[in-house]
Amino acid sequence: MSNNPFMLDGDVAVITGAGSGIGEGTAHVLSNAGARVVCAGRREAEIERVAADIRNAGGEAIAVKADVTVDEDVERLMQAGVDEWGRLDILINNAGGSPLQAPLVDLPREEWDATLALNLTAVWNCTRVAARHMKEGGRVVNVSSIAAAQIVPTSGHYSAAKRGVNSLTESFAFELAPRIRVNAVMPGLVPTLVSMKALNLTEADLPAFAKQLKVPAGRLGKPEDLGNAILFFVSPASDWVTGECINVSGGANLAGSI
Repeated sequence: MSNNPFMLDGDVAVITGAGSGIGEGTAHVLSNAGARVVCAGRREAEIERVAADIRNAGGEAIAVKADVTVDEDVERLMQAGVDEWGRLDILINNAGGSPLQAPLVDLPREEWDATLALNLTAVWNCTRVAARHMKEGGRVVNVSSIAAAQIVPTSGHYSAAKRGVNSLTESFAFELAPRIRVNAVMPGLVPTLVSMKALNLTEADLPAFAKQLKVPAGRLGKPEDLGNAILFFVSPASDWVTGECINVSGGANLAGSI
């Protein structure tokens, strides 16, 4: 057992949306800290690649194809780590996003329903199912957004869902204490495939966009930035922290922009 408070020493972590972006970066960070990782996502080739990369680097990982909006998939996903390694210690609710931007009055009902199902209802469902498998010392981290605390024109549906995630984080932290700790990170702009599609950005647009946002830290985020913040929340270093939602945005929350 390591004395390093940021080591995970064989804990089993389920990460949703692990095939790319923040989920992929977090999978590598947690694996490097000693966790055994269940990489979950809808696109099998992507999660298989991430799991293989972790194994090739000397870690332990499996890939589980799952849609977090489907109850049967969620049940099977949370059981997977138990079947493989006999336990479930950590859940990272990372799957999310919304590719469509529109004023709320013009937003199609089906997009509202889909956004809430993926970004809010799935967080509730994954957490309650995972909690049944976790013993004393379980940890949940929800990936929210600084959009939860700001008005983002044409993304009101996404902001509403993420604000709900923050509320769920606090409620679950209270209800599951002291057995399970629940916290959330609120990322600023990390140029993942989903966020770039939503903002209609290409790789060539990113340098100018970063200057336009005037992020105090001087750059856009990287998946590893979120992975390291998540590592704090799931490691012994944060044993006395629960119910917190923190900005990980390079100071974009201070600048009032995403």
